[in-house]
Amino acid sequence: MGRAFEFRKARKMKRWAAMSKAFTRIGKDIVMAVKEGGPDPDANAKLRAVIQNAKAVNMPKDNIERAIKRASDKNQGDYKEVLFEGYAPHGIAILIETATDNNTRTVANIRSYFNKCNGSLGTSGSVEFMFDHTCNFTIKSEGLDPEELELEMIDFGAEEVFVDEDGIHIYAPFENFGAIQKELESREIEIISSGFDRIPQVTKELNEEEAADVEKLLEKIEEDDDVQNVFHSMKE
Repeated sequence: MGRAFEFRKARKMKRWAAMSKAFTRIGKDIVMAVKEGGPDPDANAKLRAVIQNAKAVNMPKDNIERAIKRASDKNQGDYKEVLFEGYAPHGIAILIETATDNNTRTVANIRSYFNKCNGSLGTSGSVEFMFDHTCNFTIKSEGLDPEELELEMIDFGAEEVFVDEDGIHIYAPFENFGAIQKELESREIEIISSGFDRIPQVTKELNEEEAADVEKLLEKIEEDDDVQNVFHSMKE
C-alpha cells in the first residue's frame, strides 16, 4: 500500500470531529460552490461533489436544500479560501485550509493559536511544498474489480487505488479531480464522497510528550469555525 492508504488510515482513526462541525464545513462548501457555479447540481460539478459529501456524513436532505437556497440569496456573504502555513513545536509542518468571510479575524485567531502553543505562523509557500496536493474519491465496490479499475483510471491521472470496508478509494494529483469525476459519472459509478488532501512527503515521529505539544495546537486550530481542514507532518 502507498502513502495515500497510510495517510487515510491514520486520519480515519482520528477526526472529522463532531457532526455539527462537519455540517458547518459542508455548509460553507455549498455556499462557495453555488456562488461559483450556480444552484443546479446537474450543471455544477463542484456542487454535486459537495452534496455527495453531505450525504456521506448523513446531513439531512432538508439541511442541504436550505443551504443551497441560502447560498443563492444575493444577501448571502461569500467565503474566501485562505491557506495558512506554519510550524508546530518540534519542527512539525502544518497546513491549514480555511473558508472565511473576515480574513482579518481569521489571521488574528490562527496567529494566536501558534503563539500560545510555541509554534510559528509562516509566510506563504514556507511549508506547502512539503505536501502533495491530492484529490480523492470513495466509490461503491459492488460489481467492480479494483485492479482492473486502477488500470483504467491511470489514464485519467489516478496514482493509487485501494479497498477497505468503506469502498474503493482513488487518489490522484489535485488537478485530475475533474477528469476522474467526469469519467466515474459517465460510467454511472456511484461516488460516495470526494475531496482533497495534502499528504506530507515526509513524516516525523515524536515521543508521547512531544506529540501532546503538537496535539494541543492542532486542537485549538480545529475548533476554530473558519477552519476547514488541517494537515501536518507528524507521524500518527
